[in-house]
Amino acid sequence: MQHSPKRDEIEERFKWNLQDIYKDDAAWESDYEQMKAMLVEAAQLQGTLGQSGAQLLNGLRQIEAIDRLGDKLVVYAKMRRDEDNTDSRYQALYDRAEALMIEASSTMSFVTPELTEIPEETLQQFMAEVEELQLYRHMFDEIYRQKEHVLSRPEEKILAQSADLALAAGNIFTMLNNADIKFGTIRDENGQEVELTKGRYGRFMESHDRRVREEAFHTLYSAYARLENTLAASLSASVKKDVFYARVRKYPSARHASLQQDNVDVQVYDRLIEAVHSYMKEMYRYLELRRKILNLDELHMYDIYVPLVKEYQVEVPYEKAQEQVLEALQPLGEEYLSILQKGFSGRWIDVYENQGKTSGAYSWGCYDTHPYVLLNYDNKLDDVFTLAHEMGHALHSYYSNRHQPYVYSQYPIFLAEVASTVNESLLIDYLLKRSQNREERIYLINHYLEQFRGTVYRQTMFAEYEKIIHEMVEQGKPLTTEVLKNVYYDLNRLYYGPEMVVDEDIKMEWARIPHFYSAFYVYKYATGFCAATAIKEQILDEGNPAVQRYKEFLQAGSSDYPVEVLKKAGVDLTSPQPVQSALDYFARLVSELEEAVSS
Repeated sequence: MQHSPKRDEIEERFKWNLQDIYKDDAAWESDYEQMKAMLVEAAQLQGTLGQSGAQLLNGLRQIEAIDRLGDKLVVYAKMRRDEDNTDSRYQALYDRAEALMIEASSTMSFVTPELTEIPEETLQQFMAEVEELQLYRHMFDEIYRQKEHVLSRPEEKILAQSADLALAAGNIFTMLNNADIKFGTIRDENGQEVELTKGRYGRFMESHDRRVREEAFHTLYSAYARLENTLAASLSASVKKDVFYARVRKYPSARHASLQQDNVDVQVYDRLIEAVHSYMKEMYRYLELRRKILNLDELHMYDIYVPLVKEYQVEVPYEKAQEQVLEALQPLGEEYLSILQKGFSGRWIDVYENQGKTSGAYSWGCYDTHPYVLLNYDNKLDDVFTLAHEMGHALHSYYSNRHQPYVYSQYPIFLAEVASTVNESLLIDYLLKRSQNREERIYLINHYLEQFRGTVYRQTMFAEYEKIIHEMVEQGKPLTTEVLKNVYYDLNRLYYGPEMVVDEDIKMEWARIPHFYSAFYVYKYATGFCAATAIKEQILDEGNPAVQRYKEFLQAGSSDYPVEVLKKAGVDLTSPQPVQSALDYFARLVSELEEAVSS
């Protein structure tokens, strides 16, 4: 049995260089102590922000310095822990960093209420007297925009202290879902009895042995069904929590409360659902094609993840992956490519798996350093897409940090998936143009269609589910186990169509989706994917003018509202057009797959 290597067995050039953040742990400790002292000082600011323009500027700069230092402390500690989760030294470091951030949040809970108490005329006067305050104009606008939803200082303090209670439902679900639930065993392709885990479930769903898929599917969902009442109680509590906070802050609904954070109109959410509904036939056509290619009498829920091309397996060494990504992203121009190259050679990336390393992939970092990327590269074609995706995030952060002051440097989640998806989309186009054989072509088109299904159709279905169950609670209806199951089952029937056998077990899928505990978040994946598809098409059609618009988008951070930032890139999400054009692209790919299959 092959074990992954220990951390110290991996060559340095394949490991990120965290010394670019802190040269050693002692430097971290020094900043940690400094931040504690800064918090004591910041507490003295309470009651002073409205005294004068100079005092306000001084206060904002102090608060910003604390945020900035806190980011750096957390990023370093978490990324050190992610290198090897069994290292108790960095577990402790991360716990301390998190505790310090909670303390900071509580210490500074007075800031927003105090800023909203400054009359708007006074603030205008401060900005006229102290020119440096002009920088914060958008931030002030943002605070006043939400003013009616900010409570009094004592009430805000109580809400800040209730954060732990608010997290309870999600934490209970996490423990149930990651620690306590046991799925039992199934027989694998060789007839060997193996324990079913969540990690293995994904692999079994891709197995070409249908018995294995079916057995894994039923075994997994029957384990959730055994806990259905507990899981229904935890999701119901989470929904009630969302409704409670929305009502306390005087929003018309939990959905309004969530979307208002990004200044996004709920119509954007509704239009997404409507547009996807109007393109259901394309999804049904894709599923019917899948049934034919797999040569099945009927398509079941456990048949939708198995790759369509059995034999197509390709090894892509990491160096080759870097070359392919650089080639594929040529349309983005010299400057973009040179930054990408800098990331590849400058040890921004932690490439290979090692014992104890955090699984999956992400891009992260702080304002004062370059971005970082964690991978678990395994020489699969999928991993090439992951590299392109995460470097999309990384370069978005790089541009944003270089072009925005700290206060506007972090782009919101609403925009987060755009740059990563533009990269993946350019990569798929590049690979399709160069694909030599039928198998490869089918594999690539299917790869992208699956992403589309998973990101646009599936996340929109999740978004619709969240909308329905929150509205039920807002109307005083109980979220019983049966209600949660039936609503979910009916949505699956709508999204997968009449030809699909929607197995009863899928009624329990809601019970394993962590995103439902961060409600009204998943629709951003779908809108982001559609926006990215539109941007990619513009770049390939128009060339440089579209690239320049896209760069403006990358540089914008949160200096304007997300919908406005996207308009800079030539995408207007207040109109149905971007979502429709992305779904048209999906339809074209389904037709291409039909051609590839019949060739």
